Amino acid sequence: MGCRALCKVPQATESSRRRHAILARSTHITPDGHRRLQDELKYLWEKKRPAVTRALSAAAAEGDRSENAEYIYRKKQLREIDRRVRYLRNRLDELRPVPARADNPGKVFFAATVTLAEVDGGQVRYRIVGADETDAEKGWISVDSPVARALLGRAVGDEVSVHTPIGERVLEIVDVEYGE
Repeated sequence: MGCRALCKVPQATESSRRRHAILARSTHITPDGHRRLQDELKYLWEKKRPAVTRALSAAAAEGDRSENAEYIYRKKQLREIDRRVRYLRNRLDELRPVPARADNPGKVFFAATVTLAEVDGGQVRYRIVGADETDAEKGWISVDSPVARALLGRAVGDEVSVHTPIGERVLEIVDVEYGE
């Protein structure tokens, strides 16, 4: 008999994988990003949740709740708000605002905006931010991303090789800036 018959090997479930992914995220965030999350929490708790609660009470007063679409919708909306509030409270407790470093402006650190030259001659520009601040349209990438990890600690003129889902990318650091 092999170990398979005698040993119980725990299988990774979807929730355990999700929990591990959440735990693996860094706790870095820019001061502006931290302020935005605090503002969102304040808005949800002080403005949005009371408004939805009032609408829910009004819908509940209309009678039969089982067929009341407004009541069902408001209950769902309240659950989503409460879920986001819970997440924000927990996450804000974990996060550590990290200001941009000004001691070595030619090196890539957290909160840097980096201009990169690609092998094909094109240029891309990324800002390295916390996991909760990423925004593809603005070019804001997570400090946990493969590109950001490859860039951290490097200087203008350095070439980095990054393994991505579409293959290996070779990038040269052209410029490093700090500030929004």
